[in-house]
Amino acid sequence: MDLQLQGKIIVVSGGAKGIGEGISVLLAKEKAIPVIVGRNEEDNLKTVKAIEAFGGEAYQVTAELTEPAACEKSIKEVIEKFGRIEGLVNNAGVNDGVGLENGNYESFMASLHKNLVHYYLLAHFALPALKKSKGSIVNITAKTAETGQGNTSAYAAANGGRNALTREWAVELLKYGIRVNAIVVAECWTPLYEKWISSLPDPEEKLKSIVAKIPLENRMTTSEEIAATTAFLLSPQSSHTTGQLIHVDGGYVHLDRALANA
Repeated sequence: MDLQLQGKIIVVSGGAKGIGEGISVLLAKEKAIPVIVGRNEEDNLKTVKAIEAFGGEAYQVTAELTEPAACEKSIKEVIEKFGRIEGLVNNAGVNDGVGLENGNYESFMASLHKNLVHYYLLAHFALPALKKSKGSIVNITAKTAETGQGNTSAYAAANGGRNALTREWAVELLKYGIRVNAIVVAECWTPLYEKWISSLPDPEEKLKSIVAKIPLENRMTTSEEIAATTAFLLSPQSSHTTGQLIHVDGGYVHLDRALANA
C-alpha cells in the first residue's frame, strides 16, 4: 500500500529515541521528511544521520518542550525551513512516577508540562500550517489513563488529557479537514523500558510476568508496530478516520487477561 507520504513534512516530538525514533525512521522510509523535535541535539542528530544513511531525509530542532517559548520557536523554525507542515506527532514524555502519596503540587505540575502541555502548544502553534495542508495529528498516549498503574498520578492525568484532547481537537478541527487520532500504548519495548526493567531486583522474572499478561503472542509491542499505525493515521489512506483512540497493545487493555494463560 502506498501511504502517499512522499515529501510531507511531519513534526515528531521526542522523535530521536524509543517509540519516537521508530516513527521517525518509518516515516523516512515512506519518503516523508520527519522533523525531530527534542531537547538533546546529539540524540536528534544521531537519528537524522541514521535516516540519511539509508537514503532518507530528516531534520532536527533542538528544543526543551517544557518551555512554552521553545514550543513556539520550534514550530517557527520548521516553517522557516520548509514553509509547511503536513503532520504532527505528539510523542515526547516520560512516566516519571509522581504519585498521590510521593508527589506534591510542584512535581505534579512539572509532570504535566513534561507530558501534556506541550501536546497542546505544538498543536496550537502548528495549526495555521495544518489548516493550509489539511494535515493530520497523531497523539501518542498510554494505557495508564484507562487502567491505572499506581504511584503515577501525574502521568495518568496527562494521558487522560491526551485522550480528551484527541477527541476535542477532532471535533474542533472538522471544519478544516484536519484529522486527529491517538495511539494508546501499553507494554512497548524501548530503551527506556529496558532501563527500567534492568533496575529491578529480578529483571528477567519481572519481564516474564509482564509478557504473560499480554494476550496476543505473549510478547511486548515493538516501536515499529506503533510506527506503522502512526504512519497509516497520518496518511491519506486513513482519510475517513478521526477522533479514534487506537490501542496497539496486543489486546492488553481490552481482552480478558485470563486468555493469556489459556
